[in-house]
Amino acid sequence: MAEKRGLGRGLSALLGEVEETPVAGGEAAGLRTVPIELIRRNEHQPRWTFPEAEIDELAASIRQKGVLQPILLRVSPHRAGEYEIVAGERRWRASQKAGLHELPAMIRELDDVQVLEIGVIENVQRAALNPIEEAAAYRALVETHNRTQEQVADAVGKSRSHVANAVRLLNLPKPVQTLVLDGKLSAGHARALLASDDPEKLAEQVLSRGLSVRDTEALVRRAAAGEPPARSAPPRAVKDTDTQALEVDLSESLGLAVEVLHRNGAGEVRISYENLEQLDEICRRLNSRL
Repeated sequence: MAEKRGLGRGLSALLGEVEETPVAGGEAAGLRTVPIELIRRNEHQPRWTFPEAEIDELAASIRQKGVLQPILLRVSPHRAGEYEIVAGERRWRASQKAGLHELPAMIRELDDVQVLEIGVIENVQRAALNPIEEAAAYRALVETHNRTQEQVADAVGKSRSHVANAVRLLNLPKPVQTLVLDGKLSAGHARALLASDDPEKLAEQVLSRGLSVRDTEALVRRAAAGEPPARSAPPRAVKDTDTQALEVDLSESLGLAVEVLHRNGAGEVRISYENLEQLDEICRRLNSRL
């Protein structure tokens, strides 16, 4: 049995291995121009989401300067005479929007495992993958293509614990994963919710209350202990300009932070001090006016 090739050398090594390999049908591998209608996306591309604003921005650049970097293709294993994108789908999408009819491309003979490896490495290096997309790609390499987490980590330049923690996000319920995919929850929020018995319910609280990652961790701990969620502090009323001006004047006069709390004709003045010397100075000024 042929020995399986290790992952640990990164994108340049993967491409270097096939640099001189002719593609199927005897075509020469290398740089060429390919009609855009013959190019198809890879259904197993690690990246699922392409924000429209991002594509529009790139399309505008392409209209002015053209495609500066060739995309990477392989001969389609399913459609004769066509090509499948290995890396560069964003450029392909933007080029279509820019009205291009052909694209500069590198043609390589690559199997399904190499295609996934290159797609993952390229996107991870550019930080283009959503945490859920990244997790799904790692899991595919591990489960479908028999790679260890350590091999995957070596390939993408991450630690094994990073890969392991990323894959754990796929244990979250699908609705919570969707919130991460949509950018409504960060990877930090998602990791905190993994410790919850009901991450979907707590995710709703995180969104409705605008909780930080640290607040989410505390929320999960309270839920595990059977404690009610902490109440959010009520929003502070916006102070009128006269009150704000008075605070500035008093702060400049005392050289200390001063807050004026005024409600319905009554209120209080708060003077903040950082040490005993400042407190002594406040007392001295007040006593001198008695």
